[in-house]
Amino acid sequence: METKKFIQQKIEEIKKIVGKEKAISALSGGVDSSTCTVLASRALGKRLKIIFIDDGLMRENEPEEVRKIFEDMGIKVSIVKAQKEFFAALKGKVDPEEKRTAFRDAFYRVFGKEVLKSKSRFLVQGTIAADIIESRGGVKTQHNILEQIGIDPRKKFGFKTVEPIKELFKHQAREVARELRLPERICGRMPFPGPGLATRIVGEVTPQRVSLVRIATKIVEEEVERLKPFQAFAVLLNDKGTGIERGRRKFGEIIIVRSVESRDAMTAVPTRIPWEILAKISKRLTEEIPSVTRVAYEITPKPPATIEYV
Repeated sequence: METKKFIQQKIEEIKKIVGKEKAISALSGGVDSSTCTVLASRALGKRLKIIFIDDGLMRENEPEEVRKIFEDMGIKVSIVKAQKEFFAALKGKVDPEEKRTAFRDAFYRVFGKEVLKSKSRFLVQGTIAADIIESRGGVKTQHNILEQIGIDPRKKFGFKTVEPIKELFKHQAREVARELRLPERICGRMPFPGPGLATRIVGEVTPQRVSLVRIATKIVEEEVERLKPFQAFAVLLNDKGTGIERGRRKFGEIIIVRSVESRDAMTAVPTRIPWEILAKISKRLTEEIPSVTRVAYEITPKPPATIEYV
């Protein structure tokens, strides 16, 4: 791929699709949505509004950190708080596909309202090739897939999607991001799923369970940072494990630690984390989250497993 040529082609393509209309860019702070946001910004200028949806499922302080990164580049970002809508959509759901579908519908409903308010007709989003392949193949429903699975977003939500990098894989998106001079903290960032921490909770997604896995993910990311894995995170299981507190039996939460190496997210192998790091992760998780009694490290490659749990 000739990166400079690709960038120019995509800028012209966005201009042609949107024409003289306005558009909204769905920014999450990951390399895919960030790359699309910068491409669309160069193509549309002031006719582009950039929105970060705070769904309550992000990592700690993520909305404000992402806004600051982009505002340091001279790109204004609006944060829309929508925690109530997403938790209401996920309430009572435990099946992974039901949760992903519920998140997807809430995602597009929220953006549909924003598109209507801003009098836009287009939504720019960071769909990549792996999202399309896995959704079409029945591996799992990606939240940013509509037209590829036969849903017309214009009829259902009132806008047309623009997907500038849908033919790229993750490593190619990083190449484009670096050519666009995005900061390395974006270009080299670990992938984070669209449904956020909801994909790291087995069973029902509640504010309390999200809060727990948010702290756990922060601990895991901090302790493996020097290893620079492709992706590392914590998973909260729906089961319980017996522990001991002050000499008495305690029934608590089980956290799975997952870290993988990959190039394109289509396949992955587990990271060989040194024992001393795993021991520190376990110690921190059980001490800093009192309800956790068990920690396990998961070593299943993809396939047969997916990278995320849900």
